[in-house]
Amino acid sequence: MTTVTHEMDGAVGVVTLAKPPHNLIDDQMIADLIAAYRAVLAGGCRAILLRSSMRHFCAGAELKSFGTTTQIQNDEKRFFELLDAVENVPVPTVAAVHGGVLGGGLELALTCDMIIAADTAFLGQVEVTVGLLPLLGGTQRLAQRAGSARAKEIAMLGRRHTPEAFERWGIINLVVPEAELPAASLTWARQLAAGPTKVIEGIKMQANLAARGGIAAADNRQIEINNMIWKAADRQRGFDAFFATGPASAAFKGD
Repeated sequence: MTTVTHEMDGAVGVVTLAKPPHNLIDDQMIADLIAAYRAVLAGGCRAILLRSSMRHFCAGAELKSFGTTTQIQNDEKRFFELLDAVENVPVPTVAAVHGGVLGGGLELALTCDMIIAADTAFLGQVEVTVGLLPLLGGTQRLAQRAGSARAKEIAMLGRRHTPEAFERWGIINLVVPEAELPAASLTWARQLAAGPTKVIEGIKMQANLAARGGIAAADNRQIEINNMIWKAADRQRGFDAFFATGPASAAFKGD
């Protein structure tokens, strides 16, 4: 039985963590997550929504399996396969988080381009409390979003935080009432999926390059990315619609 399910909602690939009781991470769940992302991409999705069907988004690692049946923390090839599949995916991604978003659960959310949280969520990079550091890249992704001083605070102290604090620090994008989380997150994903997909991929590339290597790294590939999107049919649709019917009137098709 898979620990991650997937389905299509129009052009949105909906990937759902579904491992009772709290979506605790092990190698099998990681493999299922990668497979689900690849499946919705193969199905033609133009955005991905990552969510949970359990009480919590993800309460962290299945510690009993780490070092025995789970080896991702020591396997460089498997670690980079995860990042390539879920963070470098060529379509925009939105995480909808509720309940506990802790340890590896926060790290999974941080691989997404945007994070929307329920107001009842509690979030933290809590590994230090059990004698670990974040094993899936959480420290550096917190530093990327909130700066190194805040990342050190979050990871070194291991406290649980409110979603409002994480929104204020720039780690998540939006906090909504818990009852509104499914609709709000799906609305964002649908809007992204309706956009010019190749152009959005270029924006994602620019932002990730700058975040990882600085402005110079993004500038070094700016013309390459310009040329990539210039060939997109959606770029021409946008131009044609602008001159024919005005701004924001194009119907993009994703190519």
